[in-house]
Amino acid sequence: MTSPRTLLLSLRPRFANAILTGDKTVELRRRPINALPGTPVILYASSPTMAIVGTARLRAVQALTPGSAWRTYRKSLGLSRSEYDTYLDGSTRAYLLLLHQVCSLNEPLPLHRLREEGTFNPPQSFRYVAESDPAPLRTLGALSVTV
Repeated sequence: MTSPRTLLLSLRPRFANAILTGDKTVELRRRPINALPGTPVILYASSPTMAIVGTARLRAVQALTPGSAWRTYRKSLGLSRSEYDTYLDGSTRAYLLLLHQVCSLNEPLPLHRLREEGTFNPPQSFRYVAESDPAPLRTLGALSVTV
């Protein structure tokens, strides 16, 4: 059996921190993410942090109407209703990543260190970790698979 691919999520630092503290357990996206339950997730906090800050595991992915998603998960999204409505404006679906087994890194892995190891460009939204990514990122993904 092959290991699941590791998902690399870019998040605003506010949301990355909320996931790490447990205040946010559901990540909202406008685009579908084709990932299975159990998929390892690496959390990248965008500017000004610009570092890998933690890992998680995907419990499930759901696609719901915006109204249903808000009613079900509003307390887990880390967003106000206004922010939620603005983000999903014009979308007919809300894609929800339910996260669990969240772990903070003892020391964030900064972008400049990743780039010292090889070519690395963080995603705008998400992507899967590739063989061409720097070794520390691939290692982190492999470790999260076995945890």
